[in-house]
Amino acid sequence: MGRDDVFDDVVAHLVRTTPLSPEMSRRVVEEVVDQLREPLEARLRRRHRELQAQGLANAEIFPRLADELAARPVAAPPLTERQIRRAIYG
Repeated sequence: MGRDDVFDDVVAHLVRTTPLSPEMSRRVVEEVVDQLREPLEARLRRRHRELQAQGLANAEIFPRLADELAARPVAAPPLTERQIRRAIYG
Protein backbone atom coordinates (compact mmCIF):
# COMPACT_ATOMS: atom_id res chain seq x y z
CA MET A 1 0.00 0.00 0.00
CA GLY A 2 1.54 3.31 -1.08
CA ARG A 3 1.34 6.67 0.59
CA ASP A 4 -1.48 7.72 -1.75
CA ASP A 5 -3.60 4.72 -0.76
CA VAL A 6 -3.32 5.40 2.96
CA PHE A 7 -5.39 8.58 2.78
CA ASP A 8 -7.99 7.48 0.21
CA ASP A 9 -10.77 7.50 2.83
CA VAL A 10 -9.86 11.02 3.97
CA VAL A 11 -9.69 12.25 0.37
CA ALA A 12 -13.06 10.64 -0.39
CA HIS A 13 -14.56 12.32 2.69
CA LEU A 14 -13.28 15.73 1.58
CA VAL A 15 -14.68 15.20 -1.92
CA ARG A 16 -18.10 14.30 -0.45
CA THR A 17 -18.23 17.13 2.07
CA THR A 18 -16.51 20.03 0.30
CA PRO A 19 -16.44 21.53 -3.17
CA LEU A 20 -12.84 20.32 -3.60
CA SER A 21 -11.93 18.08 -6.51
CA PRO A 22 -10.30 14.71 -5.81
CA GLU A 23 -6.94 16.11 -6.94
CA MET A 24 -7.20 19.18 -4.72
CA SER A 25 -8.44 17.08 -1.80
CA ARG A 26 -5.43 14.77 -2.10
CA ARG A 27 -3.11 17.78 -2.24
CA VAL A 28 -4.69 19.27 0.89
CA VAL A 29 -4.37 15.98 2.78
CA GLU A 30 -0.74 15.55 1.73
CA GLU A 31 0.13 19.13 2.75
CA VAL A 32 -1.49 18.70 6.18
CA VAL A 33 0.30 15.39 6.75
CA ASP A 34 3.61 16.92 5.68
CA GLN A 35 3.10 19.74 8.19
CA LEU A 36 2.35 17.28 10.98
CA ARG A 37 5.43 15.22 10.11
CA GLU A 38 7.77 18.22 10.25
CA PRO A 39 10.41 17.53 12.92
CA LEU A 40 9.96 19.59 16.07
CA GLU A 41 13.25 21.49 15.78
CA ALA A 42 12.63 22.32 12.12
CA ARG A 43 9.14 23.59 12.93
CA LEU A 44 10.42 25.76 15.76
CA ARG A 45 13.15 27.27 13.56
CA ARG A 46 10.74 27.91 10.69
CA ARG A 47 8.06 29.49 12.86
CA HIS A 48 10.69 31.57 14.69
CA ARG A 49 11.90 33.01 11.35
CA GLU A 50 8.30 33.67 10.25
CA LEU A 51 7.40 35.46 13.48
CA GLN A 52 10.64 37.49 13.46
CA ALA A 53 9.80 38.55 9.90
CA GLN A 54 6.50 39.89 11.28
CA GLY A 55 8.50 42.09 13.65
CA LEU A 56 7.96 40.11 16.85
CA ALA A 57 10.67 39.89 19.51
CA ASN A 58 11.77 36.66 21.16
CA ALA A 59 9.91 37.61 24.36
CA GLU A 60 6.69 37.40 22.32
CA ILE A 61 7.78 34.54 20.06
CA PHE A 62 8.78 31.90 22.61
CA PRO A 63 5.44 31.82 24.52
CA ARG A 64 3.59 31.81 21.21
CA LEU A 65 5.63 28.83 19.97
CA ALA A 66 4.90 26.96 23.20
CA ASP A 67 1.17 27.63 22.76
CA GLU A 68 1.26 26.52 19.11
CA LEU A 69 2.97 23.27 20.03
CA ALA A 70 0.42 22.53 22.75
CA ALA A 71 -2.47 23.16 20.34
CA ARG A 72 -1.28 20.73 17.64
CA PRO A 73 -3.48 17.66 17.07
CA VAL A 74 -0.56 15.49 18.14
CA ALA A 75 0.93 17.82 20.71
CA ALA A 76 4.61 17.89 21.44
CA PRO A 77 5.60 17.55 25.08
CA PRO A 78 5.49 20.88 26.91
CA LEU A 79 8.73 22.79 26.35
CA THR A 80 10.22 25.56 28.45
CA GLU A 81 11.39 28.79 26.83
CA ARG A 82 14.95 27.56 27.36
CA GLN A 83 14.23 24.33 25.46
CA ILE A 84 12.62 26.30 22.63
CA ARG A 85 15.56 28.70 22.48
CA ARG A 86 17.99 25.77 22.44
CA ALA A 87 16.08 24.06 19.60
CA ILE A 88 16.21 27.27 17.54
CA TYR A 89 19.76 28.41 18.23
CA GLY A 90 21.44 25.09 19.01
